[in-house]
Amino acid sequence: MSINEVLQAQRLFQESLLAKPNVVGVAVGLKNQTGDPSVVVLVEQKLPVAALSANAMVPKQLDGVRTDVVEVGYLRAYDSPRDRFRPVIPSGVSIGHYKITAGTLGAIVTDRRTGEKLILSNNHVLANSNNALVGDAILQPGPTDGGQNPADVVARLERFIALRYVDDPVTPPPQPPPQPPPTGGGGQPGSCDILSVVVALVNSLAAVLGSGRRVAPVSTPTPNQSAQTVDAVAQTPTNEVDAALAKPNDPNQFSGQLLGIGAVSGTKPAALGMKVRKSGRTTGYTEGTVTLLNATVNVAYGGRTARFTGQIITTPMSQGGDSGSLIVDGTENKAIGLLFAGSNLSTIFNPIDRVLDALQVNI
Repeated sequence: MSINEVLQAQRLFQESLLAKPNVVGVAVGLKNQTGDPSVVVLVEQKLPVAALSANAMVPKQLDGVRTDVVEVGYLRAYDSPRDRFRPVIPSGVSIGHYKITAGTLGAIVTDRRTGEKLILSNNHVLANSNNALVGDAILQPGPTDGGQNPADVVARLERFIALRYVDDPVTPPPQPPPQPPPTGGGGQPGSCDILSVVVALVNSLAAVLGSGRRVAPVSTPTPNQSAQTVDAVAQTPTNEVDAALAKPNDPNQFSGQLLGIGAVSGTKPAALGMKVRKSGRTTGYTEGTVTLLNATVNVAYGGRTARFTGQIITTPMSQGGDSGSLIVDGTENKAIGLLFAGSNLSTIFNPIDRVLDALQVNI
């Protein structure tokens, strides 16, 4: 079974799987017992078969592709408390919008247009889950770690990628503007008008000859009609990244070194089985292994839920407050992703290139 076949099965059955109770995500991975590529269904808690209704059961196969069920716990966006760094602030330490608890300073990045140095972390760390304004105060350490406004303001919110929640209204696709009816050029009747004349003449001739048959008039779609009627299917709003930038008050105050890891340069795509590392404000330096790729997961943000697609999942390597941590390769200091959520059983991060492209920055 090829990875492409498994990805196709994921695309076809993802929505129906996510609609099942207890299911919080769908991804592609290797089946535990056999090591074969499979569609992996992520559940908050594994339950015995006897406790599941028929609707809650995960099929053993999807169009011939094997499935696996993995318990990942309750997935939530991380935030929690830690230390104050002065005079030089490294990456991997406590930071946050003045109205949140605390998260992690992921990395110092460079704006592709201006060349300015900017602070990279999550939207829910720097932009208070969309509830912030550009220019808002960013504290180091975060408020729960003792950061004070204005004494510990080290940066201002620069920009962020807005989070979309599953209960947000779906924006309909834009409709083309009305077009004038077609003409044959030079002010002459269009082909539809000519055809109507021909039909009328044929039917008149048939009447004279005593025929009971008639040619049916032909209609064509108007400019605002489609040749096929396509039902508008409501799509669940999705996200690819939880990311934001802040502009330092003094760029020279930030070393750019990732605490316990060093300087990070360049990026690298994640792969199944890859060893990765991070430095975060709660658990410090930790290591993990990439277990799942292309995951679609539902993540709790307080009382709301956001769906993310194309995510990467590792073995547990983080806790609350590690949100915003930069994930780097286990053997070289290349960025892999931006940590934003997890549970006691797993850690979830955005692919780093999607983050950098969305924000138009380099690392």
